[in-house]
Amino acid sequence: MNKVLVTLIVTCTVSAGCDTLRFAPSEAQKQNAWLHNRTAIVTAETARAEDTSEKLQGLTQLSELQSRAFTSYCGLPEEFPQAETAEDILGQSNWQLAGTALAESGQRPDAWQVADSALELGIGICALLGGVYGTKAVRFLGQARAKSKALQEIISGNELFKKQNVAQAPHSNRPTKANHPQPARSWRK
Repeated sequence: MNKVLVTLIVTCTVSAGCDTLRFAPSEAQKQNAWLHNRTAIVTAETARAEDTSEKLQGLTQLSELQSRAFTSYCGLPEEFPQAETAEDILGQSNWQLAGTALAESGQRPDAWQVADSALELGIGICALLGGVYGTKAVRFLGQARAKSKALQEIISGNELFKKQNVAQAPHSNRPTKANHPQPARSWRK
């Protein structure tokens, strides 16, 4: 029975693919999405108040509607930026917030985070299934996670060591192949 259940879970996970997974937006991204919606609302109100063309009013209203999707996708922030008027929205802090959100949106999780999350998920599923095989799998995945963290520490330590060596001696006096002509090779029969 456990084998059937594990097979079913693995099949569902593989067939669902990675498109169903997404990483949670940061607080800055949530604030920026909410601020985008407020900007669209104030822009639409300003377009109506200034009696602009029907085309511009339609575009601003559509933009306001579209921006609701961003806020819904990201969720509401814990703290809301100051955005009652156009002057509030155009404040320097909101420009910085937009820059921060843009920088964070381009970041991707590293392979270590993904592997650690996958191992945690596997431990949780095996613990949920229980039984002899579940207990053995939890123990195995726990050891794999510990080894993964140890390997990550070793690799990051090596990278730090390399950076320190390069910083201490950026121009090494060690000769390179490019600086010395190579002797001619003789081809004897």
